[in-house]
Formats: sequence, structure tokens, C-alpha cells
Amino acid sequence: MVQLWNGEAAQWRVELRTAEPALSVKTGDTGRTLILGLGETPDAETVRRAAAKAVKSIRPLGAESALLDAGEVTAALGTEGLFALAQGAGLAQYQQAVWKKREDKPFALYLTGTEGVDGEAVLAEAGALVRATCLARDLVNCPSNILTPAELARRAVEAAEAVGIETQVVDEAEAVSLGMGAFLAVGQSSTNRPKLVILRYRGGQPDQAPIALVGKGVCHDTGGYSLKARTSLRAARGDMAGGAAVLGAIVTLAANKVPVNVTALIPAVENRISPDSFLPGHVITAMSGQTIEIGSSDAEGRLILADAITYALEKENAAKIVDIATLTGSMASMFGGVATGYLCNDEDLNGALLAAAERSGERFWRCPTFPEYRRMIDSPIADLYNQSEGCGAICAGLFVGEFAGNTPWLHLDIAGTASTRSPIREYHAQGATGVCVSTLYELCKGYV
Repeated sequence: MVQLWNGEAAQWRVELRTAEPALSVKTGDTGRTLILGLGETPDAETVRRAAAKAVKSIRPLGAESALLDAGEVTAALGTEGLFALAQGAGLAQYQQAVWKKREDKPFALYLTGTEGVDGEAVLAEAGALVRATCLARDLVNCPSNILTPAELARRAVEAAEAVGIETQVVDEAEAVSLGMGAFLAVGQSSTNRPKLVILRYRGGQPDQAPIALVGKGVCHDTGGYSLKARTSLRAARGDMAGGAAVLGAIVTLAANKVPVNVTALIPAVENRISPDSFLPGHVITAMSGQTIEIGSSDAEGRLILADAITYALEKENAAKIVDIATLTGSMASMFGGVATGYLCNDEDLNGALLAAAERSGERFWRCPTFPEYRRMIDSPIADLYNQSEGCGAICAGLFVGEFAGNTPWLHLDIAGTASTRSPIREYHAQGATGVCVSTLYELCKGYV
């Protein structure tokens, strides 16, 4: 991670200049210098991407260390610019874990030009966010024979307890006693039994109702008897990216001691084929008491989110609900890897998301929630139908929203943005992006 310059000589010097539009390399008596132009009026996202580009430009040239001059960035954008610079440079150093022999070359990045700002405090906050984002990336990239629901629960508890977060894991027997029929319908399909992970960070006032972050944690999704296509099965190991994002966000909040109360819930399951699997045509009863006709066993994410949201409201007394999931292919088709589509029932919460996105640099697009869409998830024999005849992304979100009721609710569908084959932004790597860790952190921080 980025650290303050301690006076040691570095192989490279990297300068980010606000008046120059191009990238260039100079060689002089003091070594090699990489100059990146930011344009006349850079914003934080420009700095974030430029810092990542700098790191990725010099590492292939054999650089083992670099001195990053943040002078013009801090002069132009203050702590916001320094934070973005550290975040971009830190994330650009991420290397995906592999299960083969590989030589990982060390790389040290130092920083100068922080006069006039509290550089150590900014870098400490940015460092916590980078580490949590990389944790989320690692989890999403992990093969599902290693990252089972029990292992996801173990790693989440380990990461949370390391920063003082209260933890609880609801096992299958307790879920049965709670009547979590939607969660169990999916989880009972695998010998790797379901776990509901609950993480409670209490940094705010004791009487402050928490914000609930609910992240889909399907460690592998075969689609069940509504079997996925062969080409989709390999990538289905990353269907727990929402759970990874809420873990990363709450760990960052605790590490930075943000004075807010947040509860993260991760319903962790596998969706497989077995004699106990749920089937199209079945009717199940959710924890809320609502009945659901199953149209597709591949529409499983909305089922586990439904019971996790009910738990957040009934057991955690959540004041706001934010759910995040790799939920629908149709959302990925609409926005690709560029933007996360979302639904929201509350204008104040919608404004808070847009403000958080302005700080994180991530892109979002709001989808409509017209009453005509809601009728598409009606069932003739149950309260709800878990599959729609059209408008899949919107109807899936509205299905989840039924369980939030009148509570302020935000639904983020990251099916297109959770991973990438070809990185769109310089601070991304091939594979998991760690999307929304930063935005969820900024969203909760914004309520302080």
C-alpha cells in the first residue's frame, strides 16, 4: 500500500501535473521520471485513474520502487485529490491469487508533496479502503470448491473481528426455527449448508437505528434444475460479489472508526441440484410470511435477499435497507461493465447514493419502478412470483423491494460491474473489481 515518503531513493519518480494532457518519460541525473498530464481542471476520478495508470506503466519496466509526487494534486484538490491518488495507486498494485507457482515481485511506492494536508490521516483512511476492496476481490475470485458458505462465513468473521465488529452466524437449524423458508429453499440444495452471516458495527449513538447492508452470497450458482448454460457455470462462482462488497464496506467503516451504526448481512448459500432442491412450480413461504411461487430455480438470489431483509427489519431494527447483488443478466446487458443499475423507493436515500457515487467515482443509473412493472411478479396461486415475463432486472428488484415494505430501500444490481475480462478503468484488474465497496463506504459515511 502507499506510504509516506521516508527519504529513501526510488528507481522512478512519478509526477502528476494539472497543466499537461499527455504521458511522457524523461531520463536525467536523478533517474527516470514519468509525467502524467491531468488536463486543466482534473477531478478526483481523473486523479484516481491517472495514479493507477502510472503504477501499471512502470511496473512492467522492472520498477521495484517509485516516488509519487502529489504536490500539484493536493494543491488543486486538497485531501480529496490525495485520497483518490492513494486509492488508485493502491488498487493498481492488486494481483489476483492463483493456484500455481508464480514469482510476485515486490513493489514499494512512496509519496511526497502532501504539504498543507494531513497526509498520514488521508493515507490511513485510503489504505483501509484499498485493503477492504482487495479483500472483496479475493473473495469473488476464489474458486467455489474453496469458498463454500462455511468458508465465506469464516473469512467474514475473521476480517470483521480484526477491526472490532460484533459477529454472528445463523446456521441451518436456527434458520428453520426462524421460518426462513426462502433462504432455506436455496441453501438446502447443497451438502455445503447455508449460513447467514451478521456483522454489527456500532460506531454511532447507542439509540441510532442501523443502516442494513444486505449482500447476496451465492458461492456457486448452477441455476438448480433451471440449469445454467455450460458457458455460464464457470463464472457462477462470483455470485457472492454483493456479500463481498458489504463485508468490505463495513470493515472499512470500522477500521476508520466512522461514527455510524451499520449491520451487514450476508446470506451465504450454494444453488445446486439435489433430491432436496426446490423446483419450478413449488410454493414456498418466506420469513415474512409471504408465499412465493417458483418460476425458475435460477432466480434464487432474490429469495435469499428476501429473508435477509426481513431479518434486518425484524431482528436488527434497521432504519434503511441497501441490498446489493449480482442479480440479473438483463442488468448486465443494459449497462455492461460501465454502470450499476439500481432501484430506490426513497428520494433522500437516492440523493445519498448519488452523493456517495460522486466521491467514489463509480457510475450508477436509476431504473423506473412504475406500477405496471409490479404486476409482472403477481402469481395466481401465491403472493409473489419469482420470475417475470419481461423487464427482468426491474422486476427482480421490485421482488426484493416487496420485503423492505415502506422502509427506505435501495437495490444495487452489480451483475455487469462485479467482474471484468478487460478492465475498463485503470485501477481495475482482470477478474473481480470490488465494485461498490467504496460507494457503500461513502454512503454510510455520508450519514454521519
